[in-house]
Amino acid sequence: MLKCHLSKIMGEKRLKISDVARDTGINRGTVTRLYNETATRVELEVIDTLCTYLNVSVGELFEQQ
Repeated sequence: MLKCHLSKIMGEKRLKISDVARDTGINRGTVTRLYNETATRVELEVIDTLCTYLNVSVGELFEQQ
């Protein structure tokens, strides 16, 4: 099982879902599902874009439990 730390990272950076969606071009629904940890599949391009935008590594964004 993977845990997504997007909500924690966004909280630390004081970002809203709408900010991330607008600035990255990622569909708002995709960002919402990652934020709420309800996503079952995510494109690698989305992960790469989020990591670049948030200036974090994949290991900081996702954690295997």
